[in-house]
Amino acid sequence: MESNKTLELSIILPLYNEEENLAPLCEEIKAVMDKLNRSYEIVLVDDGSTDASPSVAKGLAQKNQQIKIVQFTRNYGQTAAIAAGFQHASGKIVIPLDSDGQNDPASIPDLLKKLDEGYDVVSGIRANRKDHWLKRKLPSFLANALISKMTGVSLKDYGCTLKAYRAEYIDNISLYGEMHRFIPALAKMAGAKITEIPVRHRARLHGISKYGMGRIFKVIMDLITIKFFGSFATKPNYLFGGWGAISCTAGMLCGLEVLIEKHWWGTFAHRNPVLLLAVFLFSLGVQFFMMGLLAELTVRNYYALNDKRFYLVKQLINF
Repeated sequence: MESNKTLELSIILPLYNEEENLAPLCEEIKAVMDKLNRSYEIVLVDDGSTDASPSVAKGLAQKNQQIKIVQFTRNYGQTAAIAAGFQHASGKIVIPLDSDGQNDPASIPDLLKKLDEGYDVVSGIRANRKDHWLKRKLPSFLANALISKMTGVSLKDYGCTLKAYRAEYIDNISLYGEMHRFIPALAKMAGAKITEIPVRHRARLHGISKYGMGRIFKVIMDLITIKFFGSFATKPNYLFGGWGAISCTAGMLCGLEVLIEKHWWGTFAHRNPVLLLAVFLFSLGVQFFMMGLLAELTVRNYYALNDKRFYLVKQLINF
């Protein structure tokens, strides 16, 4: 696949209030990259930090032209920061990692070796994870199992930020909400070949974690969206029409039950609550059908007016 990228590697660091961790982490990344002897950049995306992180980042960028900064006006969240990093990256391979220092940059060469074997996405698995079991490990275990089941892309650690992507598989991905953790699943939908390897994980030395239990609800809602996009984004009437058919059928069966009770047992229809259920289910089914048709019109207009494509071309020969 052709690419207009000018560098080999882009390291993306979403940054929010990590003033003490930023400089040491950038030094570690530089040491690793210098050994690899590949052209690279470090893209710092300041997600509205309220501490000294912006000034630290600017100081690092003044000393090293390979460090670039994307600064937000306020805090938009990690997904927005990663999306901005992807958008401004100039590398053929993009590697995001957390700016808190828990992802070890020494694992980057291992990710690149796997890419060289022919993979398009290499996902990290945090080995010997240095996090609280109840607050972090258990929710992650449950989330990984649920996401793998819903998306059909089985990974052991969706929450690990340290991953390596070929740029062509993420350039057309739209991220919002908390969808950064679903990027491998989205890349898989575009035809990417995915694998995962263990990466080193370290305890946080400075600052506090930005994650809490409140993100679970957001993840579940985004997972439902991902499932819809993966299965019904270009054919929403298959989903709504299916539920409409089920609902209408259930309504007709309930109506048949009302007739049977009327003729066989003499139960008056206006005294039978099943009649109300029949009307409700059939009306609901009709609404599902209408929603499906409206969704179809919306999707078709979206692709037509924006000249969008729902496929990714890998190669053109003698075209």
